[in-house]
Amino acid sequence: MKKISSRTYKIGGGIAVVLLALFAILARSKSDNASAAETTKTETMVVGPENITVATTGSIMAGPSISGTLEPEREAVLRAQVQGSVLQTYADQGQAVSAGTVLARIDATGIQDAYNSARVGVVAARNAADIAARDLARNEKLLAAGAIAERDIEQSRRASIAAQAALEDANSRLATAQKQFRSTTVTAPFGGIVSERPVSPGDIVQPGAALFTVVDPSSMRLEASVPAEQLSLIRVGVPVVFTVSGYPGREFVGHITRINPTADPTTRQVRIYVSIPNAGRALVGGLFANGRMSSATKTGLVVPVSAVDVRGTAPYVMRVKGGKAEKVEVQVGLTDKAAETIEVLSGLQSGDTLLLGAAQGITPGTLVRISAPAAGSTPAATSSAGRGS
Repeated sequence: MKKISSRTYKIGGGIAVVLLALFAILARSKSDNASAAETTKTETMVVGPENITVATTGSIMAGPSISGTLEPEREAVLRAQVQGSVLQTYADQGQAVSAGTVLARIDATGIQDAYNSARVGVVAARNAADIAARDLARNEKLLAAGAIAERDIEQSRRASIAAQAALEDANSRLATAQKQFRSTTVTAPFGGIVSERPVSPGDIVQPGAALFTVVDPSSMRLEASVPAEQLSLIRVGVPVVFTVSGYPGREFVGHITRINPTADPTTRQVRIYVSIPNAGRALVGGLFANGRMSSATKTGLVVPVSAVDVRGTAPYVMRVKGGKAEKVEVQVGLTDKAAETIEVLSGLQSGDTLLLGAAQGITPGTLVRISAPAAGSTPAATSSAGRGS
């Protein structure tokens, strides 16, 4: 039997120690990998309030968006009817006037003379016509008695006809002179506000020169164009909700009163006219308005358009439920382009929390924690969900 030396035992023992160390390292590596995988699997994503919104029940309006400049529905530019010097003005810009209020007077010296002459002419023509009529009546009696010839009565008839025509001409001249005389006094055609007064006392005006502009601010008009392909959504009486510069956050409502029967041959757009009550006179002419026609209005579940992904075969949202992100397919209805909201017909309930923006890329099943908003801040997406109401 061969005898094993102590050196051999030492070498074998060393190898065993090395092997045990290697096994320990491998075991620890597997344990670390498993722990890392478990950590990755249970990682929680923190989402800020700016990346969430809440599905709410509210009103949504669908219809073409429009824009345009507000103008008073009634406006009159008063122009000079006669030539002359402006003697006096009685109203300034911004002044309220009633129908018939005297706004200015124009020198009527020459026109007064023509008017007086026309009146005298009418009196003379009437007297001549009366004399001719009496002569004709007397000669007709004489003709019946055989005292005069037929040719004498014909002369009387022609004289009477001529005198009557002269009277009519004199009356016409008087009416013209009277109209011109009245035109030297400029009056307001209706109650409203003087918006422009380009003349001053002493100015010499010619017929057609603008003297005043009077507007009635109790009702405003908005003219806008709508694409011809949306013509089916336009009809008289449809409400129009709009905002104007100068009144942030305030909405005004008008109604379509007229629709142009022809489309613009260049733009292929149809002109519409919207009437807006303005009893409080908050609106003024020249303001720019942005709005939308309420061609269809419903009450339902509303979310921001940005919350719905429509790129796939079916629209879906990313919802946070039970602390986890989940992909939910939804059925959508009306879209309010102006308010940037969309109606959800199925798939969600009021109060559901949805992800927005970059947070929509979170993998379904990932734990989600919503961080508390900073003091005084409001999630933009949440507030936008109710803009359609």
